[in-house]
Amino acid sequence: MGIRAAIPIAATGARRQVESSENRAATSTAARILVPGSGLAPASRSIHMSAAPGRVPRYPAAALVEFARALVERAGVRSDIAADVAGVLVTGDLLGHTTHGLALLAPYLAEIEKGAMAKSGAPTIVSSRPAAQTWDGERLPGPWLTLRALDAAIAMAKVSGTGTVVVRRSHHIACLAAYLLRATERGMVALVQSSDPTVAAVVAHGGTTPIITPNPIAAGLPTSGDPILVDISSSITSMGFAKQEMNAGRRLPGAWLIDAQGDATDDPGALFREPKGALLPLGGIDAGYKGFGLALIVEALTAGLAGHGRADPPAGWGGTVFVQALDPEAFGGLAQFRRQMDEIARAAHASTPRAAGVPVRLPGEAAMQRLRAQTAEGVSLYPTIMPALAPWAEKLGVLGPTPLD
Repeated sequence: MGIRAAIPIAATGARRQVESSENRAATSTAARILVPGSGLAPASRSIHMSAAPGRVPRYPAAALVEFARALVERAGVRSDIAADVAGVLVTGDLLGHTTHGLALLAPYLAEIEKGAMAKSGAPTIVSSRPAAQTWDGERLPGPWLTLRALDAAIAMAKVSGTGTVVVRRSHHIACLAAYLLRATERGMVALVQSSDPTVAAVVAHGGTTPIITPNPIAAGLPTSGDPILVDISSSITSMGFAKQEMNAGRRLPGAWLIDAQGDATDDPGALFREPKGALLPLGGIDAGYKGFGLALIVEALTAGLAGHGRADPPAGWGGTVFVQALDPEAFGGLAQFRRQMDEIARAAHASTPRAAGVPVRLPGEAAMQRLRAQTAEGVSLYPTIMPALAPWAEKLGVLGPTPLD
């Protein structure tokens, strides 16, 4: 399954708006994710909360995209923007990122309703050089902005070998992995990073006061088969996963948080109860200097390069984004790049597994398997997602998708 769009941006002056059309056809992520034979429920139906007893309902991917698009557009967002938001969110669920897929749609709709997320417009180019641009995102939806930034970076990379777009004042950008296939399908390497300068949830190594966000890093690396898709945060886990596990009454798989007393804990409630704890950097209590170091790199490449971040007055939930594309043809060549990545993949698959019967796999391997399976057989959403969207569907007059079983 491909995820494509073709809206290259090649502006050369400062303070110009990125070209955009109110009526542009939605030829990007949402259009590429659709599968035949699905759609919205008949007029007599509302959102289904469950399927057969004891079974998690599965929904056609196309129906979920259309449902999400209709909700966002009915909330007042321009149609092409709504289509990209829907496509990126559902792609997150297809890849298995349940905390950063449609789970974000209800919070996004709340942001739109209160005017914190822009409904239309275009980013402004603050500075531009042949292989680098800085945009002001004008609080537009992050998925749409990030797709536009990636297209622009790819267009620059085809000419200069590399292209980078840094976006300040974007709204939240959802699942970073959802953008990577757009580049790897074109034989490009993609790097995406983000930080939210108004949120502090992760401690510095050795500290107990949260000062930064989980600061995720994603990379898409083309091979001769499925691409390698890296999507990791510089903290051990995310706030979304901790809240999801707390609501489900579960402990975390490890001591991934630090409580207010400075002790590592696997209790997700420590993040939300007063006095509140925080997320630990990747590496935990012992080796968290590594995760903290990665987080500082993300801060530098997002807020630092954008000239906007934690040193500025807070502006609401959102993101500062770094998007870079590299064209292997400008270096050793795409064929040679793939040959090297293929050898790494071969060695990983051939290595002796630590646990018998559990082979070593590459980053993104399970996600691609989920994507293909869920595209063909339906998407299994986290149980809280549809109930959270039901009030919005009723309020906005949008009919829900019918489960496959």
